[in-house]
Amino acid sequence: MSGPNSDYDPVEVAAVQPEEVDAARDAALAAIAAATDLDDLKRVRIEHTGDRAPLSLANREIGALPPQARKDAGQRVGRARGLVGQALAARQEVLEAEHAARILVEETVDVTLPTDRLPLGARHPITTGSELIADIFVAMGWEVAEGPVIEAEWLNFDALNLGPDHPARTMQDTFWTAAADRSGASDDVHGAGTGVVLRTQTSPVQARTMLSQEPPIYVVAPGRVFRTDEYDATHSPMFHQVEGLAVDEGITMAHLKGTLDHFATQMFGEGVTTRFRPSYFPFTEPSAEVDLKCFVCLGAGRVDGTNLCRTCKGEGWIEWGGCGVVNPRVLTACGVDAERYTGFAFGMGIDRTLMFRHGLADLRALFEGDIRFSTAFGTEL
Repeated sequence: MSGPNSDYDPVEVAAVQPEEVDAARDAALAAIAAATDLDDLKRVRIEHTGDRAPLSLANREIGALPPQARKDAGQRVGRARGLVGQALAARQEVLEAEHAARILVEETVDVTLPTDRLPLGARHPITTGSELIADIFVAMGWEVAEGPVIEAEWLNFDALNLGPDHPARTMQDTFWTAAADRSGASDDVHGAGTGVVLRTQTSPVQARTMLSQEPPIYVVAPGRVFRTDEYDATHSPMFHQVEGLAVDEGITMAHLKGTLDHFATQMFGEGVTTRFRPSYFPFTEPSAEVDLKCFVCLGAGRVDGTNLCRTCKGEGWIEWGGCGVVNPRVLTACGVDAERYTGFAFGMGIDRTLMFRHGLADLRALFEGDIRFSTAFGTEL
């Protein structure tokens, strides 16, 4: 039996020849050194270490060599692949550092430069204030009612028991539209209530509600109103009112007082209540002026027991609005059975309420459209 023949010349495979391995190694190292960014290095990695790379092919050809030649070839290819791997790792580290440094420079933001973005706006305090008031009454089970700002004379005056000779119907208090020439109107036209006006209060919304709904009625009506007032720190020809109306069986002044006390507490905080002073309004009987307990001194008239309260000027109370039991004539004019139902109504200025709530000294700030003013209130009250 003959032994193994170890004297033959090994079969040489071209891919693992020393010169071929050295050439593949040098080409890979040169390509790695020439890579200028991470994407370029990724391409070099695939080209020189991927499955079809020269050194990868040489590694697979080692198995085709005779046993005596495999060791040297394996060491030679292994050293070459090791050097390429080390070069790739080193170049990767350098390029990643360069990339991070470049990003810091290229994406740096100078926060001191003026922005070219349009500034965000803010909801107007009258809008958010009106919604807050509406939410208070909706939480009590009331409904929010709306109506047109250009209103029929009959709904604005006659239905509310403001007779033909009431001063509020004159040019000094009311904006009359072109639909009714008030300059030379005869008594019959004036008394018939056929004109068209910019509403002087939101009370026409109450009349419209009674004409369209059967009691019980509980509605609150915020909105714009118009009167021929001077434009100054405390007056405006266009302002905002909120009026409330409750019509049901057994309604009394006590229900009115409790409603307004709750309204005041929700708007100005715990301990703030109201008081009534006898007054006169054509659409309510009896009628009262509503005073709000000063929310700064809580009725004491003085702050810290010594300094005179600047908000209420020492009175302890602030005039807020008007109220009363709905006049039976108004109920009858609007189709409600005054023998069966009673009701109460009230009205306050939303602008005046916001001036109290936020300490505004000049009513004109609410109407001049300065975004800096509105932004200070943000999106909520």
